[in-house]
Amino acid sequence: MPVLERTDALRGDVKDRSLAEMGHSRIAWAAAYMPVLGQIRERFAREKPLAGVRIGACLHVTTETANLMLALQAGGAEIALCASNPLSTQDDVAAALCEYDIPTYAIKAEDEKTYYRHIESVIATKPHMSMDDGCDLVTTIYTKHNHLLADMIGGCEETTTGVIRLKAMQKDGVLPYPVVAVNNALTKHMFDNRYGTGQSTLDGIIRATNVLLAGHTVVVVGYGWCGRGVASRAAGMGAHVVVTEVDPRKAIEAVMDGYRVMPMNDAAKIGDIFVTVTGNYHVVREEHFRLMKDGALVCNSGHFNDELDLDAIERLSDGRKTAPRAFVEQYEMHDGRKICILAQGRLINLAAGEGHPAAVMDMSFANQGMSAAYLAKNHRNLEKKVYDVPIEIDEEVAQLKLASMGVDIDILSAEQVKYMASWSEGT
Repeated sequence: MPVLERTDALRGDVKDRSLAEMGHSRIAWAAAYMPVLGQIRERFAREKPLAGVRIGACLHVTTETANLMLALQAGGAEIALCASNPLSTQDDVAAALCEYDIPTYAIKAEDEKTYYRHIESVIATKPHMSMDDGCDLVTTIYTKHNHLLADMIGGCEETTTGVIRLKAMQKDGVLPYPVVAVNNALTKHMFDNRYGTGQSTLDGIIRATNVLLAGHTVVVVGYGWCGRGVASRAAGMGAHVVVTEVDPRKAIEAVMDGYRVMPMNDAAKIGDIFVTVTGNYHVVREEHFRLMKDGALVCNSGHFNDELDLDAIERLSDGRKTAPRAFVEQYEMHDGRKICILAQGRLINLAAGEGHPAAVMDMSFANQGMSAAYLAKNHRNLEKKVYDVPIEIDEEVAQLKLASMGVDIDILSAEQVKYMASWSEGT
């Protein structure tokens, strides 16, 4: 992998510049587990598909994200980066990125005012392209900086929540430019959402609490790809898994996968650990907190903390809470029960842990980088719509990943290709 020159142009706003050395070390460690993105970075360095493109990125500032930023930079892009969540930043990585002339505006545990000030700092670079985890950058540009839209060519969105918001904008006729839904690539949501979220969510819960999962009842709220991952990993560690759903198709899948499925009002009474992964609003709320047993642990692994009605638990406890551990807030109810909210309801895997393993993010960020190059090349032919990642990119990412793992697969023969394209063959 190419070695980058460090720079004296240390623009950005980070916690502590002296953390950069550790950040460089950890970024390099992650790179070793991201061979697909590494190949794309080398290709970008040769071909410069993003030359002259300014990218504004609002992403989780982690070691894996750093390697994506370096790949985009190798492709010729000018980048400014801010955090997409107040608790997900790795401060040493933020400091290291500034030394690679990637202005980074991110501080772990920053308050809301600082969070949006950092978004504004990225917008001040007048990006041509947005890159989002959760759509905050797009919506801020659209609502407050409409004058910049004429020069913007497109964007990429990494999360389920963000895609939902973008499709709502498209439905209302206000989507400002074409956006590629990186989240919808099969090599992203099947791998990242299921295997990444499954492992990293449980890792975050265990780091925050040191709880034993075996023998406890874990309630998974939502059975999309993320919910499937959390449920399977929790079951693999010996937990009794209960799933709550509003979609009958997903609910029947959870039943067939061997889990108990019930309404949240019933699950609230028996759960020991609750994990929300819906992308929706207040899926755990006052009536559920009233039913939970003493000592219940409640966390969220969706993008926004409003999956939990945090105002409700403040009311139910009159704000009486303690912090027995770094990422645990223990609320005391009027009847003496104690309910714990983990990581302030933020993404538990990134707030209390390090997020997805680098090997998982390898494919997600390969899709992200190649989608950015696709937008730079094809934006003039695209409408103001949400697009899926082109299938040829998705398949290439999968093939590169298999090759990096030493795995070969079959290819169709000419006869098979002809058969699959024909309608005339029958019994």
